[in-house]
Amino acid sequence: MSFGARVLKTGIAVTLALYVSMLLGIDQSPVGAAIAAIFAMQPSIYRSWRYFLDQLQSTTLGAIVALVGGMIFSNEPIAVGAACILVISICLKLNMGDTIGLTLVTVVSIMEASGDWNYALNRFLLTLVGIICASVINVTVSPPKPKIQFVMQIRSVFDRMSLLLRTSISDEIKESVFRDEKNDLEGQIKSLVDKYRLFEEETQKLRRAKFSTTRQMVVYKLMLSSLQKGYAVLDAVDRHYFQSERTEKTDEYFDNHLEKLIKFHEHVLLKFEDKLKPNDHEGEELVRTNVEFMESAIERIDFDREGMLRLSIVAAAMYDYGYQLERLNRLADHILDSEETKDNSDGLSAWLKK
Repeated sequence: MSFGARVLKTGIAVTLALYVSMLLGIDQSPVGAAIAAIFAMQPSIYRSWRYFLDQLQSTTLGAIVALVGGMIFSNEPIAVGAACILVISICLKLNMGDTIGLTLVTVVSIMEASGDWNYALNRFLLTLVGIICASVINVTVSPPKPKIQFVMQIRSVFDRMSLLLRTSISDEIKESVFRDEKNDLEGQIKSLVDKYRLFEEETQKLRRAKFSTTRQMVVYKLMLSSLQKGYAVLDAVDRHYFQSERTEKTDEYFDNHLEKLIKFHEHVLLKFEDKLKPNDHEGEELVRTNVEFMESAIERIDFDREGMLRLSIVAAAMYDYGYQLERLNRLADHILDSEETKDNSDGLSAWLKK
């Protein structure tokens, strides 16, 4: 985890939880509230709200189980373990697996006190204080904006991917550098997937999606899919291309088409950044050249020669990448021509982030 807003907000939430606990005069160490605040800090507003509701239910359940178990069995180790197993099973059955950690802390603490009612109530209140403090800080202090983060990160991920694609077939980049960069790129794409899921959750759960929001989600999904297809080409080249017998003309042919795909991908992103004019001809040209490339690549491959079949895997990945880019381009042109963006003086870039 890198230092960022979430790290800072976790520290603020812990501090607030400790202060609030002391101000309320709860007759117990406020450490429980701090622990609850740490667990409750979530990457999105929706998840904070969902975690609050789920944790409230699971903590209440855990406190009741621990209270009853402590009164009957005292703080016997076997009884504590059995209570934990029971609470875990119930939480999983209720699809509240994310709350298990903090709930078990509550269960063990209450059973350690042999089912004391006053201790159980104070422990429950401390947990509640920690969760509320974390939720309030998460919403009010630099609230998570996964949509804007996603749009801003798309360009940086593409820039890194385009460098690797442009040097992959020509084999210009050092192998050690290529491996490190490829692993970093994979991690960045996974981060984009996580951000997409976050604002998809918020859109679907927190509010009714407008038509424009739904169209935004389609754009984001195609942007992400285009990067994933580009990474698939990179992975196919790494795994299969150099293990097959090739000629210099084959290398040049594959490299030239890959350059066209990367350039087209860049132009599509520039449209979404309001830096390029709509160009229907370029999209039609890509469709034609992409089909011609696949047909020609199949004709060039001698399937009787060992290793040549691997070239077809690379060619198919490149064709799929081009097909995905053409879909994204058509969507960009369609949105640019729509009344919604025509009436928006801020352009398509602002429309994507609003």
